[in-house]
Amino acid sequence: MPTFVYKAKDKTGQEVEQTQEASSKDALIKSLRDEGLYPTSVKQQKSSSLMKKASKKSFNISFGTRVGLKDLAIFCRQFATMINAGVSLVRCLDVLEQQTSNIGLKDIIRDIQSEVEGGATLSKSMAKFPKVFSELSIGLVRAGEVGGVLDETLERLAGFMEKDLELRQKIKSAMTYPVMVIVTAILIVSFLVMFILPQFMDLFLELGMEEEDFPAPTRFLMDLSNFMLQRWYIMIAIVVGLWIAIGRIKATKTGKRVYDTVLLKVPVFGPLNHKIAVARFARTLSTLLSSGVPILQAMETVAGTVANDVIADAILLSRASIREGDTIADPLTESKQFPPMVVQMITIGEETGQLDSMLEKVAIFYENEVDSAVESLTAAIEPVMIVVLGFVVGFIVIAMFLPLIGVIEELAQ
Repeated sequence: MPTFVYKAKDKTGQEVEQTQEASSKDALIKSLRDEGLYPTSVKQQKSSSLMKKASKKSFNISFGTRVGLKDLAIFCRQFATMINAGVSLVRCLDVLEQQTSNIGLKDIIRDIQSEVEGGATLSKSMAKFPKVFSELSIGLVRAGEVGGVLDETLERLAGFMEKDLELRQKIKSAMTYPVMVIVTAILIVSFLVMFILPQFMDLFLELGMEEEDFPAPTRFLMDLSNFMLQRWYIMIAIVVGLWIAIGRIKATKTGKRVYDTVLLKVPVFGPLNHKIAVARFARTLSTLLSSGVPILQAMETVAGTVANDVIADAILLSRASIREGDTIADPLTESKQFPPMVVQMITIGEETGQLDSMLEKVAIFYENEVDSAVESLTAAIEPVMIVVLGFVVGFIVIAMFLPLIGVIEELAQ
């Protein structure tokens, strides 16, 4: 049976655009008029063009551009604006496909539009791309469809993504300078050890010194230099091996839990990671609850977005407690992963029926805490790194000049 794409107006004059199977064009028009719709355009959908579109979509999604958080935030914000203005869902997707400059997202939107035209819901169409649209995104869109407030949920989703993106950019920009200093230090030390030090060693040997006569720091640097020049491949193998080993460990459930536990207990960076996780928990749960997502579904979604198995387990325990008719706060207290202030705010929110607003306040507080912690960390790291770099370079210079001092002393005698 052929499939037709039609545009029609209802009794209020609002235009709808859908796809529907029918035995013929005339049969579809008659069916639409019986439903109280007035067709303005009816076209048969060609299967060959659909296959070509699907083939092109699959190729581009496999090999296309990565879809970033910024692209998704812009997508949600523009989507919400058009839905709020009364633009039909299919027309919104068509405009968004033309608007975005990201090739991967463009093909995904095209596929979602095709699915929606075929009668699928927006959330079901988005669920086909779990690597692009998170459980949070799909859950919010589903809640918006059920409650008839898709524009509001898209607005909240866009706001959530923008806040998350802002937090990530602040951390990234704060760590840019320390990373640059570390890379520069490694390059400087490698240059001195691999190129400058061997020339000094050759000079000392030409002056008649034996390797056994070199001071201990000089011999240490000589061994290091020879290792880096002659067995550099071993260093690369060690680095790659560690990287693969850590990835394999994180891929297992036990390994991931151990990794996340260590990540929360590392000096300096542990408290920062903990604050980031708490801020994300509060922001995500607040967004879901304010959008009308049921508490059990919201807690399950939040557990998958905090990116830490230790905290996720505490959230799931709290979810089980809610299912049994208990409060959220008690399991969070027992987990010892949530500060007393957070637990008390959640308790007050439960008692007053304003849990979403309380969680939003917690999110704002901890996002500000993360900002302060990042600034303090950056301010503390910079001088420490400069001192360490100075010590390493100074050690290399002294190690290179100690044999020269011995040569001068022998010549003076």
